[in-house]
Amino acid sequence: MRHKVRTRTLGRQTGHRIAMLRNMAISLLEHEKITTTLTRAHEVSRFADKLINLACKAKNAETEAEALAYKRRVFSNMRYSKRPAKDEANHTVKGNIAQDLFENLAVRYNDRKTESGTDCRGGYTRIIHLGCRKGDGAPMAIVELV
Repeated sequence: MRHKVRTRTLGRQTGHRIAMLRNMAISLLEHEKITTTLTRAHEVSRFADKLINLACKAKNAETEAEALAYKRRVFSNMRYSKRPAKDEANHTVKGNIAQDLFENLAVRYNDRKTESGTDCRGGYTRIIHLGCRKGDGAPMAIVELV
């Protein structure tokens, strides 16, 4: 029984699953829309919501130290480092996406409130069902930023 287990395994080992979700979230933040299977869409939506929420917290932080701590958490989730990577093009793409996340997306979602007036802690993505894939019948979905 899977009591209190929050994540789906997606038929992958832990390291592969985390790398896959990280890459899909980076693609989602870069293109603002991706097409994938329905179960992957739900998981990447949760992952991207956490990244955007941390970026909003960094934007609203009272001190510079708090903002830096939130930014470091985002960078660690994206596996972004200041050291030059072997593939320099990939390194700069991740840097541009992180910069876009803090400068554009955090500002876009910063003023979102719930009906009760509290800050929004998710709901930055939308999942649209597409139907089944032709080859194997897997349910497909589009994940996009709201």
